[in-house]
Amino acid sequence: MKIKELQAKQTDVELKVDVVEIGPIREFQKFGKPGRVASATVKDNSGEITLTLWNEQIDLVQVGMKIHLKDASVNEWQGNLQVTTGRKGTIEKVE
Repeated sequence: MKIKELQAKQTDVELKVDVVEIGPIREFQKFGKPGRVASATVKDNSGEITLTLWNEQIDLVQVGMKIHLKDASVNEWQGNLQVTTGRKGTIEKVE
């Protein structure tokens, strides 16, 4: 699948993308437990989209890396599409 084909509320999305940028890490508390979140910009030859990274995912991804997202979902935030792997999806480095 390509970024330009993505639509809000899609699930089971599979993408191969390049990591262009990773924003600042934000820390939060939910139900008394600490967490971390960061937004990354990823691209393929059809466009760019924001990838939301949660907790340990932040440490897996680096700028310039090619990654394979599996079982991702697409959300809309402030009129922009975002993709996340959430709890069930995976992020794998592509060699």
